[in-house]
Amino acid sequence: MTVCVFAASSSRVDNEYGRDAARLGSLLAGAGFNVVFGGGGIGLMNSLADAVISSNGKITGVIPSFMKEEGWGHDGVSETIVTSGMSERKQKMFSLSDAIVALPGGMGTLEELTEAITLKQLSLFDGPIIILNTRGYYNSFLDFIDNMVENNFLRKEHKGIWEVVNTPEEVIEILNRKDRGSEDRKSVV
Repeated sequence: MTVCVFAASSSRVDNEYGRDAARLGSLLAGAGFNVVFGGGGIGLMNSLADAVISSNGKITGVIPSFMKEEGWGHDGVSETIVTSGMSERKQKMFSLSDAIVALPGGMGTLEELTEAITLKQLSLFDGPIIILNTRGYYNSFLDFIDNMVENNFLRKEHKGIWEVVNTPEEVIEILNRKDRGSEDRKSVV
């Protein structure tokens, strides 16, 4: 199974976020999952990639050419796919992935997560979507989704198309359960 991880590129966040990103990277590699991520060499993306690499896991970075040219890429990743822009980057990441995990992040991470949810809602992505809610980071977002449901902008049954967890270990539990129950959950995007 290949797991796409969306994560922050900010290096100014609390260390607990970086520890969870690193722990997730180690656990993913240890469980034999391949990882796809945004290709960045800073912030939570860097913590995740370093941990996967040091645990002898397979990780693929997908990065737009302008970010690569700015030197924002992770140099230690064995495979880097360079795209022409942000939209192509997301498309490529989705197409390579069987599951999505969202770590805390900024607008880019939020945009990637909401696109994944939308694709699953439209039956264009079939894999699990897992939100790692370190330190309750996504609580306000989840409250906003409840508001969407209460005001009939989102169907109540669509709230069940993702799972929210508090630890990297819970992410692995879900992925293991889903991996055993599915032969191929590739995106059709």
